[in-house]
Amino acid sequence: MAGLDIGLTVPVWLAEDDLGCIICHGLLAWPVTLPCGHSFCRDCLKGLWGARRHWSCPTCREGAAQQLDLRKNTLLQDLADKYSRAVGELEGGQGRTPIPAPDPAPGPQRRTAQLRAVASKSITEVDHKLAELVEQLVDIVRRLQSQRHLPESGPDNKMNTLGMAFSDGMDLSSASPKQGTSNTPEGKMRDILHDLEEIQEKLRENFTEKEPLEEKRQVKLSKAPSSSSCPLVDQIQPASKQVSRFAQWAVSLTFDLRSLSCSLKVSEDCQTVTVSHFSRFYPWSHERFATCQVLCSQAFSSGQKYWEVDTQNCSHWAVGVASWGMSRDQILGRTRDSWCVEWKGTSQLSAWHMVKETVLGSEKPRVVGIWLDLEQEKLAFYSVANQEKLLFECPVSGSSPLHAAFWLYGLHPGNSLSIRPVKV
Repeated sequence: MAGLDIGLTVPVWLAEDDLGCIICHGLLAWPVTLPCGHSFCRDCLKGLWGARRHWSCPTCREGAAQQLDLRKNTLLQDLADKYSRAVGELEGGQGRTPIPAPDPAPGPQRRTAQLRAVASKSITEVDHKLAELVEQLVDIVRRLQSQRHLPESGPDNKMNTLGMAFSDGMDLSSASPKQGTSNTPEGKMRDILHDLEEIQEKLRENFTEKEPLEEKRQVKLSKAPSSSSCPLVDQIQPASKQVSRFAQWAVSLTFDLRSLSCSLKVSEDCQTVTVSHFSRFYPWSHERFATCQVLCSQAFSSGQKYWEVDTQNCSHWAVGVASWGMSRDQILGRTRDSWCVEWKGTSQLSAWHMVKETVLGSEKPRVVGIWLDLEQEKLAFYSVANQEKLLFECPVSGSSPLHAAFWLYGLHPGNSLSIRPVKV
């Protein structure tokens, strides 16, 4: 067996996210690696688990029957220490460029190894960093715009239209092109913002999962103008008696900011929750979740309720219901007062009921319909994007009011879940 070539040095690009803890959003400190392969700070993991008798991974939620022996991952600790030292040198303002290691003789095998090392950096991670920078630039330009008191309407103000199109999910390529650049500072600013928002749209399109051709055709049909008052789902499939029955009990939901994790942010209308690129400085509240979770404000204690959640822009998620008293350091579905269906991003759909997992299949529902019947104390989950399909049904306790509940994978900034309006 050939040994390592100690003379070979290759560059490796690391960001803090590569060595970060999903719980504290900081650099790993005394890192421990669970059997599933995910790593966290030991103290963060102990604090999250507390005195519970169910020990599960905060990332993939894989559980263990007994408490694990948490041992330091010395390799990760060494990498974190080296990264911390390198950052300290850069921030110390030494003002000198690091001297690269000598380049060995450029033989074909060495060149191949170097190319593989460079390619090992995930393009997706680079995209996320670029998206974060673009988001910051857009915010800066908008602030400069507001400081200059640009007019809110008029033939020159195309950015309001573009901003509305972007928030509504429209294709910016169909928007009216710029009417030509302007030499005034205001005109140049509008042009810059226009270009940045186009880049932002393309980056978000890259993050969205690739959809089968047939699904794209159906989504396009659902967006086509129609004089019908039927729900969007009815525009891409024949009307279903069960869907129309649920629509009678459709409820309007908004995310509750008191419970919102500092790892998440919500849209202005409180209809979309997104994994933030950085930890948010929300006011401290004992109602706030420690992990990437949030509840809705509306409390349900009687009657029948129905709502839908769009999951297309999220790779790992869980949606369901929970009582307001659910412990803020626990995870949805892992308590006796929370129930959910969960997509792990590894082609596995599961349901969690009474702290027990039931594997449902390998097909990801693009839209999840949630039917809560508190008169019969029954909870049901449906896949309703293309055609109605019952995913899971279970009894639910109505002893305390229940709230719609959401969990998102915290290491994928930009992941989002949206409450989809149900048209009656």
